[in-house]
Amino acid sequence: MGAEETLSGQGSPKNKKIKTPERLAESIGITFNDINILKQALTHSSYVNENPALNSMDHNERLEFLGDSVVGLAVCDYLFRKFPTYQEGELTKIKSLVVSKPVLAELGRRLKLGDYLLLGHGEEVSGGRRRDSLLANAFESIVGAIYLDNDLDTVSAFVLSFLGEIIQNTLDSKEHRDYKTNLQEYSQKHFKVTPRYKIVKTEGPDHARVYHVEVRLPNDILGVGQGNSKKEAEQMAARSAFLEVEK
Repeated sequence: MGAEETLSGQGSPKNKKIKTPERLAESIGITFNDINILKQALTHSSYVNENPALNSMDHNERLEFLGDSVVGLAVCDYLFRKFPTYQEGELTKIKSLVVSKPVLAELGRRLKLGDYLLLGHGEEVSGGRRRDSLLANAFESIVGAIYLDNDLDTVSAFVLSFLGEIIQNTLDSKEHRDYKTNLQEYSQKHFKVTPRYKIVKTEGPDHARVYHVEVRLPNDILGVGQGNSKKEAEQMAARSAFLEVEK
């Protein structure tokens, strides 16, 4: 099979060139033992329904169901290990922001999954290749396929190669609780001073540096935190302090 295949069956417009599963596997850096499972992950139910002669082909809805859970597991495992002081409610909030259809659709768009989907004629002409729901579902289906064909470590690394950055962006965004801002507002209101942060220790190699930070309010150490960046460590120290003053 070449780099592209021309699909002229009932389910796709004539001469519409769809990029092959092999090309997608190469672009995402995953080696599949059975490339057919990736092809299934890219096959929409409309394509199967409009091509009854393809009675041996299955669509991607079962893989989507599996991939949804695998994405959730990869993110939950990462959050659980990365943020040992976060309570269940905070972890749930971060996960819900990260593992959302708009986010997964954007990942599908980034991977150009619309170029690889096998769609029925109706989905094709109605713009299915650009539709958020189809792109998000396709991303989940691919995750399910990677999990079945490889292993949990491989698929987790794949998921987190995209969502790890999004998790950090979520922590830095207004959508997630900004403890440094909360603590500063509290301190200025009650003490008329700004919290002071101090790095008390650094450890680890350059590529995996861990910073330990304490925050004083006004002169007492009210919270400590650690992280892989000064910003993250200060945020964790502020969280520790703010939860203390909230009591």
